[in-house]
Amino acid sequence: LFSRGFAWLDTGTPDSLIQAGNYVETIESRQGLKIACIEEVAMRQGFISPEAVRELGKALNNSYGDYLVAIADHPNPEHY
Repeated sequence: LFSRGFAWLDTGTPDSLIQAGNYVETIESRQGLKIACIEEVAMRQGFISPEAVRELGKALNNSYGDYLVAIADHPNPEHY
């Protein structure tokens, strides 16, 4: 059973794949959080340090890297 905040997205057809992509884009842009950001999950579980996440983010030259730096600098989601 999935708890509140989880969603199952079927991507078995071209239309459902587009719908899933639109859903993810909408949630990420409205909430300012990335879905399935493995670095964020690892950091929040204590498997990787915020400093390591920051360095990974700095190595990227894109919005995903910016997001990694932001979550490393401010682990509380209300800051970004």
